[in-house]
Amino acid sequence: MSGIHAPVPPFTLDTAIQKVRGAEDGWNTRNPEKVSLAYTIDSKWRNRAEIIQGRQKIVEFLTRKWERELDYRLIKELWAFTRNRIAVRFAYEYHDDSGNWFRAYGNENWEFDESGAYDPPPRQHQ
Repeated sequence: MSGIHAPVPPFTLDTAIQKVRGAEDGWNTRNPEKVSLAYTIDSKWRNRAEIIQGRQKIVEFLTRKWERELDYRLIKELWAFTRNRIAVRFAYEYHDDSGNWFRAYGNENWEFDESGAYDPPPRQHQ
């Protein structure tokens, strides 16, 4: 573990909403180092054909992502929660360097370790 990532499980409605708001705020900083700290040290993501594992690879991936996805803006909304899991709906938009705008929508299922760090299963990531 690398510290406490409050709020920690078990979640209540208020702490689940707080966790979702914190994730949304963190991603909207577009600061890859800051975002990576919310994940377990050995987190494993899949983004299309690319496998990303570990915080340093998360930083590298997000750096590349936000170099292409200009004025990135994300909205996350609590959908459901249990003891150490939270489901969210998300929508984000950005434009490329030619001025073309894009939007994406989806759902995520989050699972947290006892320190409150996000411990995602390998899956497609936004």
